[in-house]
Amino acid sequence: MTVTIFTMTHKKFREPEDAIYVPLHVGRACSGDYGYAGDDTGDNISAKNCYYGELTGVYWVWKNVRTTDYVGICHYRRYFCTEEGRILNEKDYLSILQDYDIITSKRLKLNYSYFDGYASDYNIFDLVTTGEVIRQMYPAYYDAFERLVHGSGTYFGNMMVTSKALYDEYAVWLFSIFAEVEKKIDATQYDDYHKRVFGFISEFLLYVWVEVKGLKVCECKVGMTTEKYETKQMKERLSEFFREGDLAGAKAYFLGVLEKRPDVLMEASDITGELKLAMQVIAVCELERQAYGESVIDRLRQFEDLMHYFNGVNEAVNACKLGQLSEREIGFLRENRVSEIAVEASARLFISEEKELADITGALFPVLSGR
Repeated sequence: MTVTIFTMTHKKFREPEDAIYVPLHVGRACSGDYGYAGDDTGDNISAKNCYYGELTGVYWVWKNVRTTDYVGICHYRRYFCTEEGRILNEKDYLSILQDYDIITSKRLKLNYSYFDGYASDYNIFDLVTTGEVIRQMYPAYYDAFERLVHGSGTYFGNMMVTSKALYDEYAVWLFSIFAEVEKKIDATQYDDYHKRVFGFISEFLLYVWVEVKGLKVCECKVGMTTEKYETKQMKERLSEFFREGDLAGAKAYFLGVLEKRPDVLMEASDITGELKLAMQVIAVCELERQAYGESVIDRLRQFEDLMHYFNGVNEAVNACKLGQLSEREIGFLRENRVSEIAVEASARLFISEEKELADITGALFPVLSGR
């Protein structure tokens, strides 16, 4: 039995040494040649890459690959891996697929419904239209679509490994739906990010398809080999604002990027969690300046120092929440002169129930002053 994992890429990258990983340049019809096999040969939709993202590669594999028993999709910086972080090899895949029908990314558990999340970041008409097309073309899938779209789960990244037969079955289903959706929506006026409407919706549709098919799923850890370019760029720019103590500039910049790229805060993009911490920095320091006339950013200006500070605050709050507050956390709070505003803001990140929030802040506020 053979396994081939196609690594979707739109740029040069450091390839895994394992020969089962085959780079595939997606959208090559619209860009330069990096020396990899491209999705613009044979039966292809490479020219639609601005709307389909990595799905132009998914389509190409469906239509043009016939020489492998199992086929998979990963990304140039995202790979299925063990819990310890080792990228899976052919032996790993064959072992897993003896017991499972398909390997997917671990299901995301959202703090809101998929429908509400999509509506907040994208044009909800596109998702509703997709559901209507499913109702018309595949009525047996519609009830599951409606139930899951109002639930809080989804897969991410369009990553999967399965038999070529199941892969082809999924592709027939997916691309037949999108062929009809294309006729009903107009994404030509969207910005470059939001144009990738079919790539975004397909992540959720894989979840629907797997659910209805009743497949035995191995939800696998996804490891990141490099930080997303947009994430790195944001952190560098925020560092500049923080060094200047310019909270207004940092906030305006952050919100501006977030409006165009709401995905930057997803776990798959913000793999260190530092962008979420940067939001915490901005919010807390604004409140501290309003209340006290100064804030922690007037003492700490380096991005790394601010990340260490707010990580420490969050760890102390979590330790208190779990009843495990130790002298180490208490010492951190006192030595760093952490304010009540910073503690309460941190607590609100993890606690939604007002009574529990009051209990935690009531326990921690006296600690700050040594009472």
